[in-house]
Amino acid sequence: DCTAGLGGHAAAVASEMATGTSQVADQNVRISGDAASTIILNDADPSNLARAAASVQAAALPVRVLAFQGNFADLPRKIQAAALAADMLLADLGFASNQVDDPARGFSFMREGPLDMRLDPSRPLSAADLVNKGSETELTAILRDYGEEPAARRIAAAIVRARKSAPLLTTTALADLVQATIGRRPGGIHPATKTFQALRIAVNDELGSLEALLAAIRHAAQQIAQGAPDPNWLRPGARVAIITFHSLEDRPVKRVFTELVHEGLAHEIGRGKCAARDEEIAQNPRARSAKLRAIRLLPSTLPK
Repeated sequence: DCTAGLGGHAAAVASEMATGTSQVADQNVRISGDAASTIILNDADPSNLARAAASVQAAALPVRVLAFQGNFADLPRKIQAAALAADMLLADLGFASNQVDDPARGFSFMREGPLDMRLDPSRPLSAADLVNKGSETELTAILRDYGEEPAARRIAAAIVRARKSAPLLTTTALADLVQATIGRRPGGIHPATKTFQALRIAVNDELGSLEALLAAIRHAAQQIAQGAPDPNWLRPGARVAIITFHSLEDRPVKRVFTELVHEGLAHEIGRGKCAARDEEIAQNPRARSAKLRAIRLLPSTLPK
């Protein structure tokens, strides 16, 4: 689990592993259900990683739990260093609910808090650093490229003007500035939504990390197809699933998965993207924009 969060996905998969059968992605696929089964948890947030590990371990299932703290772009190397290879890989690219609900983390403009937005609190650069030190050109590019914000130039100019009087240090200060700059349409999303998305992506290098993970998946698929000797961090036949929440994430996932299928390196699981049903959205409104795509890597195409 590349993005363990609070451990919900990992606990569910651990339960499937313990019973020895999975019906999640394929029909009645056997999974190793002995004590050698391993759940690998990875998360940039050390506190959430600890909670995820505790959640899985609390189920008292015959599954070994390994936890790695850090960016999932480094996870393939860590898996290889541990002399392991994954049969299943999941990356849920949305941030955890407890992160957005905690004002101290600075992800939400709905509550006042420090302008932070770091998934990993040890990272050196916060959103406040970007907002108060970035040039107008840099800020415009961030808002345009990572937020797809049509008013990127106007908002960047307003930020640079405002910080001459006093630094922008809180979520509400930035949200109020954006709203005052571009206004608010009745019934539309909050005017600061795209600005906050853009800054969060920039602070955590989310798209760069995703591209690195996709490149590692492609490399593993190619190594499997060529019959390369171990070690590889993914096993032949491994199932790979990624949940995205906006088009900037979904486009590269769709592109790479489609390429792997067309090149004969993987099979698509399902047909295209899978979205949440109305019942799930009613229980969890944040699932409304989620898209799941999954593939299964093929075994070696070389003769034995």
